[in-house]
Amino acid sequence: MASIFTRIIQGDIPGRIVWRDEQVVAMIDIRPCNRGHTLVIPIREIDEWTDVPADLASHAFAVAHKVAAAQKQVFTCKRIGLLIAGFEVPHTHLHVIPIDSMTHLSFASADDNASADDLDAVAEELRTALRAAGHAEVV
Repeated sequence: MASIFTRIIQGDIPGRIVWRDEQVVAMIDIRPCNRGHTLVIPIREIDEWTDVPADLASHAFAVAHKVAAAQKQVFTCKRIGLLIAGFEVPHTHLHVIPIDSMTHLSFASADDNASADDLDAVAEELRTALRAAGHAEVV
């Protein structure tokens, strides 16, 4: 059975995708640990990140780096955190999160009731910043 991410990538269910190329997508997390929390996900469904081919892992990390640069422009934060956990969905994904402290990397404090309007606004703010940086892969 396809993962929830595959179903979003294929357009079967809606998602707030901000980046799409031939190898990965980036989308807004619906349970953000902090405002701006974005996932970078290989299109190819691979459960464990250690099984991701090195070239695909490198590309996903490069896209995460571009998303992080856009997040720095859009959100007030001390750093951008990067996390790969792998327990929530059996489909490799990188969490790219604007943070002010380590608590912003805790899934225990994720917002289960994030406003759809705010998630839409976050997606549009990131798209705008990514476009301004010259990225044609912005959805």
